[in-house]
Parts: sequence; C-alpha cells; structure tokens
Amino acid sequence: MWKKNPTPRLARAILGLAAPIAVAAAAAQPAAATQQPPLMDRQREISLALSACPASVAAQAAVYVLETGGYVKLRDSRNGFTAIVQHALATSQEPQCMDAEGTRTLLPRILKVAQWRAEGKSREEIKHLVADGFARGTFQAPTRPGIDYMLSTENVVAIDEDKGTSAPFPPHVMFYAPYLTNADIGSDGNPRGPVFIPNGGSPHALIIVPLAAHGGPGHGPADKSSAATQQPPAIDGGCHE
Repeated sequence: MWKKNPTPRLARAILGLAAPIAVAAAAAQPAAATQQPPLMDRQREISLALSACPASVAAQAAVYVLETGGYVKLRDSRNGFTAIVQHALATSQEPQCMDAEGTRTLLPRILKVAQWRAEGKSREEIKHLVADGFARGTFQAPTRPGIDYMLSTENVVAIDEDKGTSAPFPPHVMFYAPYLTNADIGSDGNPRGPVFIPNGGSPHALIIVPLAAHGGPGHGPADKSSAATQQPPAIDGGCHE
C-alpha cells in the first residue's frame, strides 16, 4: 500500500504497532510464492472496500473488485470517490476510499499493476513498468491536495515488498504529498507518532495520520479493548526514512 522499501527501524516500529491488533497475527506475514492475492467472496470484498470510507461517502462511491484478469468496476461513482481493496502483496489487503484526485492519479496505477500481475509479469518487471509510466506521463502524481481514507479495522499493509512482509495497521487517513519528506513536516518518520510520510521524496509520498477506530456502518464495533480503537502508542527514538 504505502511502504515499498522501509528502513529496518521503520519495519520494526510498524510491526510493534501492529502486534496487539486482534484482527490479524502480530508478526509480519511472509508473502506467498505467487504475486496473485487469493480472490475474495464478492460481497465480502465489496463490504471490505466500503469499510474504508466514511459513512457520508460510502453509499455513492465507485466500487472495484478483483477478478482473475484484474479489477472490474461494479458501480460508478456519484461523488468522485472510489472504494477498492488494493493488494501491494499477495498477503496484504489495503481497503481504500480515495477522492476524485486519487481516482484520477492513483487508481490507474493500482488497476494496471493488478493487470500486469494477472498477465504473469514479475515484481521487478512491474517496478520498471511503473517507473516508465511515470517517466512517460502515463501515471501521474496528484497535483492538488486530497484524501485517501483507510478507515477499515482490517487493514493489513505491506511493510516491505522486497521481503514480502505485511502486518496489521490501525485505521488512518492519507493526504497526497508527492515528493514531500518527513523532514518537510517536522516528523521523525515514526509510524507510532501523530503523522509520518512513507515513500518520502517520491511521487507516491503520502502524509499518514493514524486514527482511533472510526464509528459507523462497516467499521467494526467501538471496542476500547482492541488496539484498533486506540491511538498508536509513542515510542522512544523514532524511525527515519
């Protein structure tokens, strides 16, 4: 989702943050041999995608689901938002609800990567194709401020694509920040802090703000005993990109 090549400290911090979350194992999960994530039950995938959205957005957002050849659109957007479960790794699931700017700029890359995977292209081939797409202008970074909601309590994010590891992460919101770095916003890059930027300095950079559990349909019960309902705890030191 938002971390391609984290530093060891950042990876350890994310895993430490994920440890108490009840919805998945605390330890990072190794990726399966195949790049293709298993297909979900369609209604389950629709619900998971929409659980990323605020209640005020979900009913009118476009919805995509993954099939063997890539993503297919189930309904059009009536408010500019798009709900989709991205899979940066076969073992990760990253429900997202992106606004019109994200739909214009981020979504085409997500859809194309899924298509390339279905065609059997390797991770390295896809990495080069994505870089070439940005160089040619086929893919674009966001050009205005905007938001990508990840309010689901079932986020399992890729923390190191090279090692094929993923781990749970609390509900959060992401603001487009292409080419911005943690230093630009005064952050130490610690994912347990109030705000941080993964992939700093790249067109994929996002300002991430972890949240307490989001109430409303599709977002799980407000159980204060679950780590997903708590603000991420602070840690000493911090991590740097």
